[in-house]
Amino acid sequence: MLKKGTLKQILLITDGCSNQGEDPVAMAALAREQGITVNVIGVLDRFDSEDGRGLKEIESIAASGGGISRIVEKKELAQTVQMVTKQAMTQTIQGVVNRELREILGDTETVEDLSPEKRGQVMEVMDELGETMDLDVCILVDTSASMKMKLPTVREALIDLSMSLAARMGSNRFCLYLFPGKRRIIQRVVAWTPHLENIEQVFTKISSRGITPTGPAIKEATKSFDRLSRRKTRLRDEAYDEEQG
Repeated sequence: MLKKGTLKQILLITDGCSNQGEDPVAMAALAREQGITVNVIGVLDRFDSEDGRGLKEIESIAASGGGISRIVEKKELAQTVQMVTKQAMTQTIQGVVNRELREILGDTETVEDLSPEKRGQVMEVMDELGETMDLDVCILVDTSASMKMKLPTVREALIDLSMSLAARMGSNRFCLYLFPGKRRIIQRVVAWTPHLENIEQVFTKISSRGITPTGPAIKEATKSFDRLSRRKTRLRDEAYDEEQG
């Protein structure tokens, strides 16, 4: 059955309506091809996106990225960020388990097709994997003008997420990008780290602008996983060299 590995997620927090750069739906599809799930939380008030364009974009990005989309108001954001992250972990693990079952048992077999006893055993394995697999989450936060009043709530939600996942046996790593950034359209403000407690200062100096470059943000987030992977490989090689030396 599935070996312990790393779950990779992009968590996009936006109110939709990208208006600069690459198509975000296409960029989410490219991320998915590289084994990265793209989840989208739409922070929409009643009066946001009256034409429905923001909502449609949010749903399309998540569908293309193999992830989950949720629409919330500000007051529900903290709980939703945790729920979406954990649901996406379960969904990703179940997808891999189903692929392995089909290889072993044939094209038609999935977890749902098993007998109740065997299904219970598989679900136990999936729960254990959710606790023990490493989790890498690249968080993208829309800081366009329409998001300005929502950003304090976003900050609290991300701190809650870091704390809620801290009890897992697997390691957690996060990085944080804002778009648009202060000096460029995409700005990395927190490099890969196990904890998000230090993001308080990041959100106090945001200058919101009119553009919403969601596609470029997803593209840059995908690249960040490549850089993290290369760093892990380099650290392993250095540790191996030290042992041999």
